[in-house]
Amino acid sequence: MEQQMRQQAEVVRQFNRFYTVHLGLLRGRYLDTDYSLSESRMMYELSQNPGCTANHLRTTLGLDAGYMSRMVRSLTERGLIEGVRSEQDKRATLLNLTTTGHAVIADINHRASAETLRMLDQLGEAQRAQLLEAMSKVREILSQPSTRIVRATTAQLNDARHLLYEYFDVIGVVLRDDDDAIRAFLEDASSAMWIAYVDGAPAACVAMRPLPGIAGAVECKRLYVAERHRGRGLSQALMRALEDHAVEAGHSAVYLDTKDDLRAAIRLYDNLGYERCDRYNDNPQATIFMRKRLA
Repeated sequence: MEQQMRQQAEVVRQFNRFYTVHLGLLRGRYLDTDYSLSESRMMYELSQNPGCTANHLRTTLGLDAGYMSRMVRSLTERGLIEGVRSEQDKRATLLNLTTTGHAVIADINHRASAETLRMLDQLGEAQRAQLLEAMSKVREILSQPSTRIVRATTAQLNDARHLLYEYFDVIGVVLRDDDDAIRAFLEDASSAMWIAYVDGAPAACVAMRPLPGIAGAVECKRLYVAERHRGRGLSQALMRALEDHAVEAGHSAVYLDTKDDLRAAIRLYDNLGYERCDRYNDNPQATIFMRKRLA
């Protein structure tokens, strides 16, 4: 009996999360509450990830920007969410549930669990075990992050700015690009920047620019992977995108510089076939210079 109760509790937990987040009931009011499915999903995401931006929520939930804006305004006016300015980026507003909002999502979760139990009561023990196995597989599949590499344009200016400013702070870059420089770089046809997205969120970047003083050469700059997204092979994927583009553009070599203390980056470049070379620029922070001949 105790084992059966534990099994049922696990089915409820997994099915409830799937039911609430991925399926839901596509009707005006969700689970006989005063809130739509989209509003419920938004409050659920904020309960799991407090302090995120509306843009992050829009990407996560796959919603239209205008609809997201109206929903944020509506939930704010009803006292369910509140926003505060980010200390790191004054242009960004961080959203959180209010005390009332937490009470509402707790009630929605309770209703979802009750609905799940109602459906499970109609199943036998063998069917419940099959359902648990199937839901575990569904959860495994849905939890796999989706990754894509995009060559950035001015449409990705905000994402490029976010990653580069984070890179400047983490690496301690002295000579930093401002917003105008980043925009000009993205508009320059002779340069290029790639952004890796994980589940729709900007996770990593790399940039390429020509080296006028060296015939047929380009320089790799600003390779960066946010810490929470490391270990996914994003650096290798970005470097492949850069090198493939360089070959297609008719370049014969890629140069880069780095520092002695960036050991992980140095190992990556070594593994990718980059070799030490003489100093080719006046970067005051660089201590190691490397080059790779392209086929």
